[in-house]
Amino acid sequence: MNTYKNINQYNAQKKAVVTIGTFDGLHHGHQQILNKVVNRAQVEDLTTVLLTFFPHPRMVLQPDHDLKMITTIEERVELVASHGIEHMIIHPFSKEFSRTSAHEYVKKILVDQLNAAVVVIGYDHHYGRNRSANIDDLRKDAAAYGFEIIEISKEEVDEVAVSSTKVRAAINEGHIEIANQYLNRPFSLKGKVIKGKQIGRTINYPTANLHIPQSYKLVPKAGVYVTSSILNGNTVYGMTNIGTNPTIDAMDGSLKIETYYLDFHSDLYEHDVELFFHKRLRDEARFNSLDELKASMSQDEQQARNYAQQA
Repeated sequence: MNTYKNINQYNAQKKAVVTIGTFDGLHHGHQQILNKVVNRAQVEDLTTVLLTFFPHPRMVLQPDHDLKMITTIEERVELVASHGIEHMIIHPFSKEFSRTSAHEYVKKILVDQLNAAVVVIGYDHHYGRNRSANIDDLRKDAAAYGFEIIEISKEEVDEVAVSSTKVRAAINEGHIEIANQYLNRPFSLKGKVIKGKQIGRTINYPTANLHIPQSYKLVPKAGVYVTSSILNGNTVYGMTNIGTNPTIDAMDGSLKIETYYLDFHSDLYEHDVELFFHKRLRDEARFNSLDELKASMSQDEQQARNYAQQA
């Protein structure tokens, strides 16, 4: 897949089936849209283009909202590529771009720049300055400029019953198994393993501390989870604690993502790791002693092992 940092970098060589949106999480509903795009392009020998925006418009227009994203832009690129899209344009979203008129958006972007023959879009798609234009306006422009609209109907969206908002809410609430059903894959975090205080070693539970470089990346609700990673080419399960370590670091308060991998003893410091989330075991808790913490972690370990054996 070819990726472009703005619309102007894309040089249309042939007519395209185009879809537009944030596609955060690339959940089941998004996957259906991309399948429509690819299938239509194959029938008519057209190319496929996905136009997305980064940062997310709400990050720019509502900066106080502190929106967290299900996928980083790098993760989104990987996921889109896996669904057969040929061209992905990641256009910088700015206040200036948000003032683009609906007519200019259609004429200069969809028609002149992307050479759209077909536009696949959701029934509730709005565009142009103040999101003033809707799919009915787009149909009128399509008739004028000679491209076709394929609408993802409300019925289709309701049938899937999933949205990025629902996925985000499930992850925020710790309902990771529901989120995974929406996504059609395990939710994951990617980062680098950094050194912690190494207290886990003293109770025979050495952990890998994951640092997520993107501050906008959504992190699941604090608690203990069954997770896995691909390490040295093998799937290794573990138990991950997300939280502030109240038993050990009561005064620290910073959020940590720490994983104890089952039967894995290699050094992971400074390694890039992807952590897949499978099941939430419990809330994070403050224990009265390290012995109590160790006893609880032993129970978590057994549950993680049981999950791994059935996976």
